[in-house]
Amino acid sequence: MNYYDHMRQPYRLLFTLLLTCYATVQAQTSVPTETTAQSSAMDSALFYQLLLGELSAQAQEPAAAFSLLLDAARKTGDEALFKRTVQIALRARSGDSALQAAKAWQEAAPASQEANRYVLQILLSLNRLADTLEPLKRLLALTPKTERVAMIWAIPTLYEHASDKQLAVSVVQKALTPMLTDPSLGATAWAALGRLWVNAGDLVTALHAAEKGQNFLVHQDHPAWLALSLMRADVAKAENLVKNHLANTPSTEFRMAYVQTLMLAKRHIEALTELQNINKQQPTFAPVWLLQGAVNLQMRQWDTAESHFLHYLELMKAPAATHAATPAPRGLSQAYLSLAQIAVQRKNLQQALDWLQRVDHPNDLLSAQLRRAGLMAQQGQFEEALTLIHSLPEQSAADAQLKRATEVQILRDQKQFTRARGLLEAALADNPSDTDVMYDLAMLAEKMGDLAEMERLLRQLIAAKPDEPQAYNALGYSLADRGLRLPEARQLIEKALALAPGDPFILDSLAWVAFRMGQTEEALRLLRSAYSQKPDAEIAAHLGEVLWGTAQPDEARKIWREGLEVNPDNETLKDTLQRLRVEL
Repeated sequence: MNYYDHMRQPYRLLFTLLLTCYATVQAQTSVPTETTAQSSAMDSALFYQLLLGELSAQAQEPAAAFSLLLDAARKTGDEALFKRTVQIALRARSGDSALQAAKAWQEAAPASQEANRYVLQILLSLNRLADTLEPLKRLLALTPKTERVAMIWAIPTLYEHASDKQLAVSVVQKALTPMLTDPSLGATAWAALGRLWVNAGDLVTALHAAEKGQNFLVHQDHPAWLALSLMRADVAKAENLVKNHLANTPSTEFRMAYVQTLMLAKRHIEALTELQNINKQQPTFAPVWLLQGAVNLQMRQWDTAESHFLHYLELMKAPAATHAATPAPRGLSQAYLSLAQIAVQRKNLQQALDWLQRVDHPNDLLSAQLRRAGLMAQQGQFEEALTLIHSLPEQSAADAQLKRATEVQILRDQKQFTRARGLLEAALADNPSDTDVMYDLAMLAEKMGDLAEMERLLRQLIAAKPDEPQAYNALGYSLADRGLRLPEARQLIEKALALAPGDPFILDSLAWVAFRMGQTEEALRLLRSAYSQKPDAEIAAHLGEVLWGTAQPDEARKIWREGLEVNPDNETLKDTLQRLRVEL
């Protein structure tokens, strides 16, 4: 840009603003050609007022801009000007001014859905819940009948951040009262109220709302979606409502969500059955094959999982029309990551690297590259793996933490304990309150035999986060594993279990301290419970040892074999077999 162009810039901006202001009002106030000269609302005074308002906004003087433009909007009744005034107030973080402008807009255009919506949303942002009743009623009345079901279903989202959840339910229930008995709206109205009751923590009332909604129309999706969310929260009888809906030709989206719910509950066989039913009806629906592969992967059925993932990839190569309902391309990355996991289980590290190389979705890229680094280290490319980690960009503090954790794990696996400890100590020096680094450093100190430092760090962590179970469990287990201060070890682990009831790894620790104290029957009971929840290699090592010590060698060997399938490199399991001189 030359000097003259630079000097012209302010005048160009001014001219653009003039045209914008003029067009905004003139478009709304023009009348037929023959009378325009007599009745145009754009006189010179108003035109100048609009110009000053816009210039004030550009000059970061929101109070002046607000006053000028609100006055102009009232004079003209122009909705675009009202909206512009509201937005100026919102950008200036002046909620009261924004509400003033929105209400003026509403008065000028009482049939405007947008004006009413602004009033409602501003009241919600100001946390004036009681005042939202009339705007909500008005918004429902202004919404066309064809859009009213969708509007009702969206209401819980509007109120989800309300500070007083009970008041939010009360306000919405009053607004929806006429719809609760309407045959065409009742199902959705009850389901929307149910969602608000969930938000308020009253799951029993939410279930009643789902039941009432389904009584209106069993085919309606909304009560079923509410029931599905309650099923995920383990609410009794919620699954009955879900199954009622499943028996009445539900949408594929709902059936897939049901499968995911079953997977979360580890009901893999039922999930597979439902997926197979969908598959029969929609054999080219790619997401079904991806989910089937995921279920088989969780069940450790490597060959079947692999075939499903490969079929999914083939379907995704087909023309877009054949799988128009498929998810975003992230599914491809998930398939590649899963196939890499299967290759690792088969000890085919090069194939795993090949699959990981294909991952390109932004949400999975860092994770895939870090997994590549781990596999490279296993292949002897130790320094190259670290170089790869250092070269990866970081988009957030979480990314940096993930990179550091991967580097520390590689250093630990390579017995480079001193380097790993230095890395963690530097990180803790930079951020002394980082409890994650504190915990990792404590576990590394234990690995290096520095028990005093481990205990110091864990007790520091307990002081910083007294309601977190991890440090209690780690300290208690470390003492129990060495046969030290067993009553204190048990007390620490019981505290951890009180903070995280039923956690399988804490149950494993409690079983181990019981075993060290000679309470074999209790140890066996706790270990069976922990292993049934989480068939982990370390829990398998402990369960096998207790079984071995109680003259149950066949079951012990079976458990150990299962543990090796899960993680053949688990140090606790390998050390146990070596110490007991067991050959499988």
